[in-house]
Amino acid sequence: MPAATTPVSVADARARFAAGRGYLAACTLGLPTVETSAAMRADADRWARGEACAVDYTAGVERTRLSYAGLVGVGADRVAIGSQTSAMAAVIAASVPDGAEVLCVDGDFSSIVFPFLSQAHRGVTVRSVPLVELAASITASTWLVAFSLVQSATGAVADAAAVVAAARAQGARTLCDTTQAVGWMPVDAALFDATICHGYKWLCAPRGAAFLTISAAFAAEVAPTQTGWYAGVDPWASCYGPTMTLAADARRFDVSPAWPVWVGAEAAIAMFAQLDLGALRTHVTGLAAAFTDGLGLERRPGQAIITWPDADGRDLGRLAASGITASGRNGCARVAFHLWNDEQDVADALAALGR
Repeated sequence: MPAATTPVSVADARARFAAGRGYLAACTLGLPTVETSAAMRADADRWARGEACAVDYTAGVERTRLSYAGLVGVGADRVAIGSQTSAMAAVIAASVPDGAEVLCVDGDFSSIVFPFLSQAHRGVTVRSVPLVELAASITASTWLVAFSLVQSATGAVADAAAVVAAARAQGARTLCDTTQAVGWMPVDAALFDATICHGYKWLCAPRGAAFLTISAAFAAEVAPTQTGWYAGVDPWASCYGPTMTLAADARRFDVSPAWPVWVGAEAAIAMFAQLDLGALRTHVTGLAAAFTDGLGLERRPGQAIITWPDADGRDLGRLAASGITASGRNGCARVAFHLWNDEQDVADALAALGR
């Protein structure tokens, strides 16, 4: 794991973004830091000059793997890289035993649900329950609990400790999608048998940089079904068949990286790995609480994403007309507060909504 570094303050991190006023959509798409934008422009220029180097790209991917490992509290040998969370979940889904049960959450994001529904032809069953009932719904028949730490549609935060404890008591595995959590709150991936995370939201990386963490014990039960040259024990010696020697650690689940994407991801993940996430969680949840109070909504402690009914899209339209970027999901308007937001963003959003 990376050596300890001096935490980056929220104020210092905010200074690394060229924009952000009125942008309440980190839960949809994060904003790039100035370092990420500069790195990607420089890489495009190197490529245009014929100076891009595959070996250099690989070194950058490995630095990013190390940064992410430190960010979520696991060793780099437990981190695999890929492009999409659904593809990583599909690897886990392919190893669910025939006829086994997977427990999911009602209304969870499809990337943590569809890969398991796609295994119905093998008799795999998917049972869904409300988030608040997840821990209590785990039984001896449950092989895997697959859920998001933070719900995309509502911002609700799962009681991860209760879910993990209940799963262990019943002998079930846990797969947690941390895409809507890592980047604004501390996350300990070591709590779960496996996690998946895409970096293009709260981690402010380009779309196409995703991570899988997996324990050694669970990895032994999962087949690396998306193997390619990058999953080899030595990728540069694994470019041609017919023999296959995969990495002994989580790298055997790697998918060949889209190199320019990882140039931008390296700068983004490196910053978040140094960020004081406890202070950031306090910052964003405080803004979210002020917004819910101003809108007259029930308090939702610990949330960075706030939603409210907006079936006709009127509130979303009001926000857009005032230059505020938000999103709509499941008949609700949705806003998210991240490190570039402040009290002025809360006041501006409430004013746009006539509050």
